[in-house]
Amino acid sequence: MHDMTALTALGGASAQVDTFDGLEISECPDWALASLAGRLGQEAGSAKAAQAYLGKPLPDVGTCTAATPFYVFWTGPDQWMIEAPHDSHEDLAAQVKAAVLDTSSVTEQTDGWVRFDLAGPRCHDVLELLCNADTRSMAAHTTTRTRMEHLGCFLICRAVGHFSVLGPRSSAGSLHHALITAARSAI
Repeated sequence: MHDMTALTALGGASAQVDTFDGLEISECPDWALASLAGRLGQEAGSAKAAQAYLGKPLPDVGTCTAATPFYVFWTGPDQWMIEAPHDSHEDLAAQVKAAVLDTSSVTEQTDGWVRFDLAGPRCHDVLELLCNADTRSMAAHTTTRTRMEHLGCFLICRAVGHFSVLGPRSSAGSLHHALITAARSAI
């Protein structure tokens, strides 16, 4: 039998955490992700089935919904990303698919993305160097799509002074390097 150990997107056995004055940048590997897209002509049924499963309506354009244990954010017309703790929802895509049946297309996204959280009063200073999103005016539970280090990323404002950056897992090292370099420059 093989003795395998799971690694984070940055290749560690545990999440990377970098601390600066007024800022903490954390790799967040403990989240499962699934995408949900309402099928043509079945958008209303998709939204209703998803709401029944999640316990809250799907978020509108540019917003997020927290419905413990789920966090859902809008990604496009009739499209959302659903996030849940990996330990309790390792098979999140299968769970969502069972709930929405043929009204929606659901795909596993967990290993396609890397998530870095920026927390602290200096997060705006760092994000201003990396993207064109106006983070100072973003309200809690809002999201936008932006570019960071030539990568298409989702930027989520979870709370005042707490942002998540979701980028392609295959570029985790480049995205982390950009975040750290910007932090060293700004702070």
